[in-house]
Amino acid sequence: MLIRPTTEEDWRALKAIRLAALIDAPTAFGVDYASAAANSDDQWRNRASGRGPARFFIAVEENEAVGLIGGVVDCANETELIAMWVRPDSRGGGVADRLVDAVKALAVANGHARVVLDVSPDNARAASFYRKQGFEFLPEWEALASHPGITVQKMAWRAR
Repeated sequence: MLIRPTTEEDWRALKAIRLAALIDAPTAFGVDYASAAANSDDQWRNRASGRGPARFFIAVEENEAVGLIGGVVDCANETELIAMWVRPDSRGGGVADRLVDAVKALAVANGHARVVLDVSPDNARAASFYRKQGFEFLPEWEALASHPGITVQKMAWRAR
């Protein structure tokens, strides 16, 4: 299995795995399926190439994307972990760990000492996974943009 940044040529794979994530876990992300599906091919190309604000990584196994993660610089000039997802049949084998490591490395390379993310504390599996990755809950809450009835809490990881 290979974890690598996406390139413009990966736009179809990025689109397919992102839409699969939004179908599988619609209340886990700040964007909904309809919004993402409405993006043009050029928007997907820009995302995949890193010309947008986010840098995406995919996990590739047997020439197929099985996982996705993104990192974006937020308004506090920190790296925010976004779009984390692994195909259900690829979970439990370390793919998620390696994807998170890619965003941590991106943060350090950008001179950021902290990676932040938002997660619903009710999503026990995700919260537990992030705690094992060294993230800690912060006393910061907000509504999930795509589903305002869901409250997410900020977590942070600090480079040592």
